Amino acid sequence: MKRIFHAILLMTCFHMAHGEAFHRDKLTALDEAVQQAIADGKIIGATLWVEREGESYHKAFGQRALKPQPEAMTEDTLFDVASVTKVVAAASAAMWCVERGLVKLDEPASKYLPEFTGDGREKITVRHLLLHTSGMPVNLDPKTQPFRNHKEAIAQLCRTRPMFEPGSAFSYSSVGSMVLGAVIERVTGRRFDDFCTHELFEPLGMKDTVFRTGGELLRRVAPSSAPERGLVDDTVARLAGGVEAHASLFTTTADITRFARMMLNLGELDGVRVFKPETIKLMTSVQSPPDLRSPAAKNLPVQRGLGWDINTPYRTPPHDYTLPRGALFPVGGYGHTGWTGQMLWIDPFSRTFVIFLCNRYGPDGKDTRPDVYQLHHRLSTLAAEAVKGYDFKSAHSK
Repeated sequence: MKRIFHAILLMTCFHMAHGEAFHRDKLTALDEAVQQAIADGKIIGATLWVEREGESYHKAFGQRALKPQPEAMTEDTLFDVASVTKVVAAASAAMWCVERGLVKLDEPASKYLPEFTGDGREKITVRHLLLHTSGMPVNLDPKTQPFRNHKEAIAQLCRTRPMFEPGSAFSYSSVGSMVLGAVIERVTGRRFDDFCTHELFEPLGMKDTVFRTGGELLRRVAPSSAPERGLVDDTVARLAGGVEAHASLFTTTADITRFARMMLNLGELDGVRVFKPETIKLMTSVQSPPDLRSPAAKNLPVQRGLGWDINTPYRTPPHDYTLPRGALFPVGGYGHTGWTGQMLWIDPFSRTFVIFLCNRYGPDGKDTRPDVYQLHHRLSTLAAEAVKGYDFKSAHSK
């Protein structure tokens, strides 16, 4: 039975990969890289999707879950995508509001969230929140800043002191994304999850993208370190009620594929326009000031879009910058990763994207994030190598 299932998977993904877009040997190398990560205990299973100009290669590997009994990974598995929430949901929702005049990038967040004042918070603009230059800390600490629900979490945000002058440096901040979510709720008068579902995910046909899993969906959710299957892995989001703008989204590779296609199509998918082309261009081009630096990473320069990672230093070999871009995709693409091991990278030059969603929570409880981040680099490198007939070295001159 396992052999038959494996053969069906192979037929499916190779059928989708016929044509001129990819080198077959590099697709095989992608398979081998994921299978080796499973064999080495870095992950227990994953789904992968590589696409260029409508031609795709996609596959499921390993196990979705090991307990209480083994479950084979399937391509319709839902994953907690952690900080990928920041771009697919939070940044997108913010730019929806910007496009419609509900929010202005250079207005202070306190204009929309009046209680977000004091201790220099009134200097933080919406742009600062999207660029991670607000000075807000990485995350709330529930031990020193206790809260029991979303309302109390927002109240804590409004008492949290910036670590530095807003706009003066880059420091990745989930707290900043939570503030952004609160701004979106305030200006739309709707819950963050309800707004994203009805204005973004449903129009794009992302039918398996949810903030709260349950019912029939629950059996397809890959477990994480959360106390129960289907609960969000991020402790702050979980304590705040399960929905926050920094990390609480569950989705599938197929749904993220629809989102990535919309981004490459400059805001439109299957005849449905979600954003104006100029909004997508604004989001995904370098919006950080040229002198922006990251004190936590050798004070190296930073290039960010509005929400999106373009070229960010993280002090991680094989090079100091954005691992999910790989070694070949040029600077100017954009993407994001998540604590749970997830990755999305979009290269607008070759019109290629790579989606890797995994379960990295093995039975030994080992934190394999550094290994998974290296795997991201390897997969994106191989995906670029798989692209036929494109000279990545000349991408900037096109």
